[in-house]
Amino acid sequence: MSRNKSWNELSVVSRWRVAILGITQLALQFVALRDLVKRPAAEVRGAKGAWAAASFINFLGPIAYLAFGRTRRVK
Repeated sequence: MSRNKSWNELSVVSRWRVAILGITQLALQFVALRDLVKRPAAEVRGAKGAWAAASFINFLGPIAYLAFGRTRRVK
């Protein structure tokens, strides 16, 4: 059985991958939460609170909200 490596045991490339994935996750979550705050409830499919909670599910939550949780704005 393998055990999880500590940060210091990771290669430089692995550290960069983890950092980039973390930054991407935070950026997606920021965009989703910012949109939720600014968008009227009538333009959100479902409850805004549920989408906010879902945004904390790594990658899947923010992407799901951005893809399916918003209605198109008519200009």
